[in-house]
Amino acid sequence: LLRWSPWGRPGVKALVTAGLFVTTLWNLRLFLNPSKGSGEDSKHGEPLVILVWEWPSKQVPNVSRDVCRELYGITGCQLTTERQLLHQADVVVFFHSRLQPGRDRLPKERLPGQNWVWVSLESPSHTRALAEWNQTFNWVMTYRQDSDIFIPYGKLVPNRSATVNIPAKTNLVSWVISNYHRTQKRAEVYRNLSKYLHVNIYGKANNKPLCKDCLLPTISKSRFYLAFENSIHRDYITEKLWRNSLLAGTVPVVLGPPRANYEQFVPADSFIHVNDFGSLEELATFLKTMNSSRYQQFFAWQRRFSVKLFTDWRERICTICMAYPHLPRGRLYPDLQSWFNS
Repeated sequence: LLRWSPWGRPGVKALVTAGLFVTTLWNLRLFLNPSKGSGEDSKHGEPLVILVWEWPSKQVPNVSRDVCRELYGITGCQLTTERQLLHQADVVVFFHSRLQPGRDRLPKERLPGQNWVWVSLESPSHTRALAEWNQTFNWVMTYRQDSDIFIPYGKLVPNRSATVNIPAKTNLVSWVISNYHRTQKRAEVYRNLSKYLHVNIYGKANNKPLCKDCLLPTISKSRFYLAFENSIHRDYITEKLWRNSLLAGTVPVVLGPPRANYEQFVPADSFIHVNDFGSLEELATFLKTMNSSRYQQFFAWQRRFSVKLFTDWRERICTICMAYPHLPRGRLYPDLQSWFNS
């Protein structure tokens, strides 16, 4: 194929011809055997391996089985906590709460094509030491809707039952609070609101802790629940709304991001926002004077939806496999703190 030049080397025309011939053979090889074309394609048919570097709780659940398929119907996903499988992992998950001691707790190397995920359900007000994680993580997994992997505390799912269930009520307002700090916005709102109505307070802050099975039955006896977030940030809507209010069968009085943000998650007529009123005295009057017909309207959402809580980290991590094909490749967050505080 090669025509040699007088100086003993192939001529330009001969090199071009040879190059075209080799390229044709390579393309024909890929056409006949496409599974050998790339690293990702060669793993076609194998489960995606998700390594949780350190579990967020002291009690680590059993993930040795095909838990994603068995529990949540998500196929092609293998969870593991075995660090010796680092070199087989497609994705490595890091919980921010476990990263606090410093960088020495991270793997010493990252495989080509392996993606690292930063995970947190805390708000920016309660998240420290973000600056040292610049240029470290490929994806973020938080309660924020603009996260690469969005993990809300709960959501409304379609429900065809078309029934409304309102538990019997014996008091007006309740609040469960464990960490009470006078400097918090929610503490200020409570102090002023309590001047105009009585609030039944439970939790460690009032020396009235509720057992796990006592929580919902106790709250359900109240007409309204103070779903006050510990800090106010975009999309930061926690179990205070989903579990303590909607699932318990009471009407949430929310303090958190603006009403428009809540309405991205739940119907506008399913909650009361503190900011809807010119004063807390007006809010108190509204709650105390509400008639039965108006009160029942707050539960109209139950005819179309039911509450789904996300409480098992295995389910949240399994969702990475569903999102994986659509996630960006080859990107690192240059300034994690700026993104999270935005």
